[in-house]
Amino acid sequence: MMMSARRRKLHEAYVVGLATQPISRIPFSFSINKSFKMASQNIEINGKSISLPTGLFIGGEFRKAQAGRTFGVENPATGKEILQVQEGLAEDVDEAVRVARKVFKSKEFSEYGATNRAKNLIKLADLMEEHFDELVAIEMMDTGKTHQQASSLDVPASIGTLRYYAGWADKIMGQSSFDIPKVFGYTRREPVGVCGQIIPWNFPLLMFTWKIAPAFATGNTVVIKSAETTPLSALKMAELIQKAGFPKGSINLISGYGKTAGTAIAQHMDIDKVAFTGSTGTGRAILRAAANSNLKKVTLELGGKSPNIIFPDADLEQAVTWSIWGIHMNFGQTCHAGTRIYVHEDIYDRFIEAYTNKMKEITVGDNFGKETHQGPQNSKMQYDKILSYIESGKDEGATLHLGGNKVQGKDGGYFIEPTIFTDVKPNMKIMKEEIFGPVVAVAKFKDEEEVLELANDTTYGLAAGIFTKDYERAVRVTAALKAGTTWVNLFNFVHWSMPFGGYKESGIGRECGDAALENYTETKTVYFNMGMSAPTTGPAKALQP
Repeated sequence: MMMSARRRKLHEAYVVGLATQPISRIPFSFSINKSFKMASQNIEINGKSISLPTGLFIGGEFRKAQAGRTFGVENPATGKEILQVQEGLAEDVDEAVRVARKVFKSKEFSEYGATNRAKNLIKLADLMEEHFDELVAIEMMDTGKTHQQASSLDVPASIGTLRYYAGWADKIMGQSSFDIPKVFGYTRREPVGVCGQIIPWNFPLLMFTWKIAPAFATGNTVVIKSAETTPLSALKMAELIQKAGFPKGSINLISGYGKTAGTAIAQHMDIDKVAFTGSTGTGRAILRAAANSNLKKVTLELGGKSPNIIFPDADLEQAVTWSIWGIHMNFGQTCHAGTRIYVHEDIYDRFIEAYTNKMKEITVGDNFGKETHQGPQNSKMQYDKILSYIESGKDEGATLHLGGNKVQGKDGGYFIEPTIFTDVKPNMKIMKEEIFGPVVAVAKFKDEEEVLELANDTTYGLAAGIFTKDYERAVRVTAALKAGTTWVNLFNFVHWSMPFGGYKESGIGRECGDAALENYTETKTVYFNMGMSAPTTGPAKALQP
């Protein structure tokens, strides 16, 4: 995965131009309350020793939490502790925000320029390629992901995200108007300021890049909190940020719990914008905290209960294969998982047979194993939650068609069989609520009108998919589905260059694409008098050209 020197040079020249100029070094100096420096620890992952920092990353250095507290990070495949990391509390968030604000207000940072920010992002992407295998291993150990997913999705998509927003850094532009007589008007796109970001445990590396890249590209400074169950890849990224020459204090990382560090970010009076990815319940709490503090800007990427509609003319093999990926990607731990499958009654039996046979091929086990398709769920809490939903489905009268059990012989790890429920009614919990695990509910439908009513009968609206060969139907149905992303003849495909976000209770705003840039900029309108006379008979006349 190493990029050749020639390819790197060409890439930098293409993305930002002026690639021969060195990155400006800013001699930032901070007044820090307590000077703590943290050494990295070596951990063994799959027989290889990997160095990981364990401190909070504030002002360009790793340090101890002010209260001196730590918490353990668990390997979900074994239930055993990997190592201890520093636990950031409200006072650590305060310090990170103080540093981020000082950097943002500094003349050096304001003059650092878009080209240099782009080069930092490119350098970080290059370092990720150099440390590709380490990042894959860390993500696998921390989350339970398989090698196939971490190496083909999480790490490459994270690198792609950084390169994409590097390309945007010097293209943030305003507009001008020539339609106002004797007045010249234009707009400026300015950075919001200090951005608080809270990322989830299911895609810790990818969400780290989704958050910091557009924020930094547009000239903001960042205080980002990783999820308490998966802080390791963010810590490694902070180490690479050091090496990439980012201005010290422009990106700050807090490892900690949502109820303490997350709450401190949401209600902080000196944070200008907060971005959160996670559950709808927590999103509501963040929105309230933002409103009750300084009315900071908020973007939320929240939960989902995505419908997957199989029409009678669908390519059955294609529909089955993508529907497996729709629920099996990340073992169901995705906000846009296709957990509700609606199959036309004419092909229902054929679909169920083919889908079941394909699901039976999934191998559950050690996520470092070459033949493993599904590793452990991320945590004991999530494991127990999924099992409780399986019991709920059985209690409410759905048919447990496949799976539904803990995987035997995996004591200490959080493994669950791929699970299919049939004969599921619209009011059942497994059809209404987000499970976040390898559990799918399948139901029949008669016609397009009925399935659209079923598909849209949810408080969520993150994603939806359909399978059909009729493209007139595809256009009609995708327009009628109340979801931020809709797929036709595929499922669970998201790209960093396209907006991603939800309708209804699935969130506010959009991640990815140029839409994410709107989250991190303020629009300022400027008027220049080019010959307009001051009013003489009151303000009403002054508004007339």
